[in-house]
Amino acid sequence: MDHSASDRPDRNWYLDQLLHAIMLLCGLSAILFVLGIFLFVFAEGAGFIFHTLDWQEFFLSPRWMPTSNYHPTYGILALITGTAAITLLAMLLAVPLSLGSAIYIAEFSRGRKKEILKILIELLAAIPSVVWGFIGLAILNPLIITLFDVPLGLNILNCGLILALMSAPIITSIAEDALKAVPDSYREAAEALGATRWQTTHRVVLPAAKQGLLAAVLLGVGRSFGETMAVLMASGHSIHMPESLFDSVRALTATIAAELGETAVGSVHYQALFAIGIVLFTITFLINLTADWIIHRRPKS
Repeated sequence: MDHSASDRPDRNWYLDQLLHAIMLLCGLSAILFVLGIFLFVFAEGAGFIFHTLDWQEFFLSPRWMPTSNYHPTYGILALITGTAAITLLAMLLAVPLSLGSAIYIAEFSRGRKKEILKILIELLAAIPSVVWGFIGLAILNPLIITLFDVPLGLNILNCGLILALMSAPIITSIAEDALKAVPDSYREAAEALGATRWQTTHRVVLPAAKQGLLAAVLLGVGRSFGETMAVLMASGHSIHMPESLFDSVRALTATIAAELGETAVGSVHYQALFAIGIVLFTITFLINLTADWIIHRRPKS
C-alpha cells in the first residue's frame, strides 16, 4: 500500500532540520573557541606553573624582573595593583556617567533626541582602542602636566579617564536595555498614584532593574580590566606600587603586549607571560560569569 505524500517529510522539514543543525553548530562553536583559547594559553604556561612557579613570589612580590641575569623574579603584585587602580578609577568615573545617561535615554528622552543619543553612544563604542591611547598620549598627557604640575602625564589619572570613556558605552547600552525591560505597567501604576516621572524612576524603575544595572557595571569592569593598547599607551608603563593618581603603573595586559614579541618561544619568560594570561582569563571569566548569574537569577519573593 502506497503512503500518501503527506506522510513523508517535505522539503521544508529538511530545510528546517538543516538550519537547526547550523544554528546548533554556531552556538557550540562559541563555546569551543573559548575552550580552545583557554587550552592553548594553559598549555603554553603549564611549564612555568608546574616547574618554575613560586606561588608566594608570583602573587605577593612586586618585583617583575624576568630578564635579570643574576636572579630573575616573576612577581605580579605591582602589575595586579596597577591594573586594579586603573580599573577602580575608571569605574568611579564611568558608572555615574553611564547610569545617568542610560536613565535619561530610557526614561526622559523621546523621539528623535533619543535615537540621536543612542547612535552617538554606539559611535563612541566604535572608536578603536589605539585611537583612545593616542588621545591619552597626545592630548591628556600635556594637559595633566599643565593642570597638576607633574613631571609626567602618563599615569593612573590619564589611563583611568581613557578607560572610563571606553567603558561608558557598554555600561550605558546594557543599563538602558535593563531599564527598558521593566514592564510599562510598573510606570503606569506609579503615575496613577500621583508619582512624578523622577519619583517613578527612582522608586520603581531603578529597584526593578537593579540586577541588570549591576550586571552592566560588572561587564564594564571586565572591559576595563582586559583593555590592552590604550592602557599601554596612557599608563606610563612603569613597574611599582602606586601611591597616588599621578603615579605611572604597568598593567597585566600591557605587560603581555609589550614583552611577548621580544621573548624566546618556550623560555621561562615566555611561559610566565602566558601564566599572566591565565590569571587575566580567569579574572575576566569570573567577572562575566558573575554578571551573567546576576542577570538570570530569580529575584527573591
